[in-house]
Amino acid sequence: MSDVCIDTDVASLLQKGTAPQWIVPELIGQRVWTSFVTVGELWKWAEVRNWGSSAQARLERWLRRVGVLPYDDDVAKTWGRLAAHAQQRGRSRPQNDTWIAACCVRYDVALLTLNTKDFDDFATHDGLVLVRPPR
Repeated sequence: MSDVCIDTDVASLLQKGTAPQWIVPELIGQRVWTSFVTVGELWKWAEVRNWGSSAQARLERWLRRVGVLPYDDDVAKTWGRLAAHAQQRGRSRPQNDTWIAACCVRYDVALLTLNTKDFDDFATHDGLVLVRPPR
């Protein structure tokens, strides 16, 4: 069994039951994680969209079924390194994407995202492993 972290886009689609067909087989037999950043983004969406108590309860139940890659000092140091290197390459990335990449690099967990272009630079230069759709 290995580990895979799901990005916010994948987490959202899995909850709705609308994830592309190739995703679920990628998760079978894996320990599934998400990052602390994704947890925050999902709760932000719940607030912005005024989810009722039943939808919020579904989100809570779903979050209890996945592990959460937490913040720690090593994640912060990794974020600093990734953000600095991206800036030096002229490829600054959005902060939340950089935090998610930092979690995956720090904990040595592959990232499953539909937004691979947002993370390709980290994969090319910083050791982030991306799970990509089949071609």
